Amino acid sequence: MIEYENLGKLNQPFEDAYKAVFERVQKSGWFVLGKEVKYFEEEFAKYCGVSECIGVANGLDALVIALRVLELEQGSEVIVPSNTYIATILAIVQAGLKPVLAEPDINTYNIDPNTIRKAITSKTKAIMPVHLYGKCCDMEAIMSIAKEYNLFLIEDAAQAHGAKQNGKSVGSFGHLSAFSFYPTKNLGALGDAGAVTTNDEAFASKVRMFRNYGSSKKYYNEVVGYNSRLDELQAALLSEKLKALDSINEHKRKLADIYHSGLRNDFIKPVRAKEFFDVYHIYNIRHEKRDELKAFLLKNEIGSDIHYPVAPVNQQAMKGILNEKSTPIAEEIHRTTLSLPISYFHTEQDIEKVVKVMNSF
Repeated sequence: MIEYENLGKLNQPFEDAYKAVFERVQKSGWFVLGKEVKYFEEEFAKYCGVSECIGVANGLDALVIALRVLELEQGSEVIVPSNTYIATILAIVQAGLKPVLAEPDINTYNIDPNTIRKAITSKTKAIMPVHLYGKCCDMEAIMSIAKEYNLFLIEDAAQAHGAKQNGKSVGSFGHLSAFSFYPTKNLGALGDAGAVTTNDEAFASKVRMFRNYGSSKKYYNEVVGYNSRLDELQAALLSEKLKALDSINEHKRKLADIYHSGLRNDFIKPVRAKEFFDVYHIYNIRHEKRDELKAFLLKNEIGSDIHYPVAPVNQQAMKGILNEKSTPIAEEIHRTTLSLPISYFHTEQDIEKVVKVMNSF
């Protein structure tokens, strides 16, 4: 069986290093907001090409806190892609703001700058592009729009650690950027973890305050904050894996090459462009008979997944929030998309077998 994902196998190369990390952290007796978190924050900031990184408990908290520090008027509009994972939209709602859906480009699956411009109103205060599946959005175009309309820009970089546009890394384009280190990510922890990056020192100070009960001085609380702190153990594990992130990304790019050159053309493959460095957190194809294809692969002992089966506008939780909006491009993507195996533990031979089976469908 070629599994879609296996987190035990994925983390096996780091096993010895992780054991040493656990022993070091356990012996230190310091488990929350200590030197391990500080070290990871410094290293990940360098990796992203920014001055500030603040570790938080998970990717959703990273998004919510990034929005909260902007201190926008309640009900202000935030433009977000209509095909994103629900967390992006939940963050906007939980921050007391209004999500406004903009359709993606059917080829890249990322938010289309042209639809952003059409969605702007007098109430629009921010744009939240999502670097979906490991491909950087067209941030140069989006930054231009944000500047023209004087809008805040918050990147959802949860799926794109190391992705770039013209050599510039995700997490360095926006006023603030949010990362998730959920275990399946290219840079994944052994549990929930997240971070906010920024080049703005004042925003960074506010994020630190919000993550720690709204306090910048112990027992003195300035704002209504959260308990959302990246713990020492996860930070230390992430520091270890960060050393290998470029190798992880290159491995996944090699596996993507096999899919790209080997799959029949009736499978709609991810587009590539010279200015974008894609890291393939997910390798998704589209096909009219997606569900039949998924069943066929399973019958041939190949796992797959769907990211995501339901468009945000059709989610039960979004009734009364998004349901007045028509999102045909997003719904077409959700109806036809299928994610193929592309983990760090997969071999080139694994992917060649997947290609062979798919081409016999």
